[in-house]
Formats: sequence, structure tokens, C-alpha cells
Amino acid sequence: MPHSSFVPAAVNCANHELDFSRPLVMGILNATPDSFSDGGSYYQGASLDIALVLQRARQMLVEGANIIDVGGESTRPGATPVTQTEELDRVVPVIEAITKELGALVSVDTSCPVVMREAESAGAGLINDVRALRRDGALQAAAQTGLPVCLMHMRGEPGTMTRQQTYPDVLTEVHEFFAQRLQACAEVGIAPGNIMLDPGFGFGKSLEQNLTLLRHLAEFQRYRLPLLVGLSRKSLLGKLLGREVSERLPGSLALAHESVLRGANIVRVHDVAATADMINVHLALQSGRGEKETKQQ
Repeated sequence: MPHSSFVPAAVNCANHELDFSRPLVMGILNATPDSFSDGGSYYQGASLDIALVLQRARQMLVEGANIIDVGGESTRPGATPVTQTEELDRVVPVIEAITKELGALVSVDTSCPVVMREAESAGAGLINDVRALRRDGALQAAAQTGLPVCLMHMRGEPGTMTRQQTYPDVLTEVHEFFAQRLQACAEVGIAPGNIMLDPGFGFGKSLEQNLTLLRHLAEFQRYRLPLLVGLSRKSLLGKLLGREVSERLPGSLALAHESVLRGANIVRVHDVAATADMINVHLALQSGRGEKETKQQ
């Protein structure tokens, strides 16, 4: 069955079109000093260095990224919330620089209504919200921008989510959550064709709960909406393999591949080149390219 058979052929993100005929790569660019993997990578002292940001964004595009995901608030377990002003100061200049200098599709990783509006004005084409538009005013702000949104499942807040891992049934919980959020989106006029879903791997879930969600990822195709999966370098790999963050590339690639096999349309990753290579090999095998070439010889 073709990869895109359960979802729209494409989604319009401002002046970009996401083509879901193949799995897409979302490259992570955290404009934060404290994110768990690349926090502080683009800072010179206490100041964000736009030149370093553009260098990394350009590199990810060359490596095969389809989307650059810009975030200004760390959502690692135990992360400290930032003020609206801090988040705006971090993400708006980055979005403006990447869209103007590189012409890339940028998603904004935010839950703040004001940041959503300002990011759209700065050129962002997608809202990626780990809180699924649950903050006051977020639903209305997202609807006003007209941008596609990604709704992610998370219990509580990053600072408390690790203490909220007791589920009677994690799959049922996530499905019920999505049903509620999709209804909330419908009530403010966000069209189903402008919605993506993310089960929230690593957000308030134990190792076994994460693995259960991945085993059953294909069940989320019932919504006929694009699925975004973020498993890159997550702590579940530390628990599963005993690897530090810098040693998790093989595990991350394995999880990304399993996600694609189970219907993920977008994989959100730190290691763009390696993930893009994995997807290209996967597509070559799916297409039977080698068999066709052999028959022609």
C-alpha cells in the first residue's frame, strides 16, 4: 500500500507544500540554551548567534531536511518555563533569517499564542505544539494564522510529566486525547486538512509505554491525518541501550525506520543526513528499484 494512502496528498504550509507521497524529515533547531541535546549550540556567550543558526539550517537543508523546526522553549523533562518575551526574542529572528535567507519551510515549536502569531508574520509555515493548543488562547491564535498545526499528546507540563506515567491503557488515553483535541479544533474552525498528529513519544511515558505506542503506531492512521514522530536521541534509548545522548544515533535510526514502516509521515530528528539516507534506502527497497535494474541488464 502506498505510504500516503491514509493521508492527504499534500498540505499547504504558507508558501510551501508538504508532499506526503514519501516520508519527510523535520530537522530540529533549538534556539535555547538548555535543550537536552543541542541546547546552547548556537550561542556566543549569552547571545544567540544568527550566523551559526543559518549555518546549521543550511547544512540540514543540504542533508535532506524538508522542514526546519525552530523552538525557543526547552521541553526536556524538568525544563524551566520561559517568559513570552524570552521565547519571542529567541524564535522570531531565527524564523525571519531562515525563511528570508534560505527560503526554507520553518515550523515553530511553541505553545504560546503570541509566539504563534508573531512566528506566522515572520514566515513560519507550520505550528508544532507539544501542548496541542491547550494554553489559553492557543486554539484561537492557531486558527487566526491559518497555518497547519501539529497536535501532540502530553500529560501535564515538561516539569511534571515524568510523574504522570500511570495509564490504565496508554493507547486508549492517546486516542481519547486526540478525539477531544480534534473536536476543539473543529469548534474554532481549524479544518481537518490543516491538522497533524504526534503521539508524544517520551513525554510523560515510560519505556514500555513508548514501545507500546510505536508497536501500534499504524492504528493512528484511522484519523487519516499526517503522523509526526519524534524519537531522536530520546531518553528511552538511554534506558533501553544504556547509551548517552551523543551515542544514540544507531538507536535513533532504528526507531525512525520502525516509525516509517508503521506509517509515520514526518520524522523529527537531530541527525538529518543519516535519517535521510535511511529513508532513501527504505524507499529504494519499497520500490523494487534493484530488481527492475537487474531485469534490464
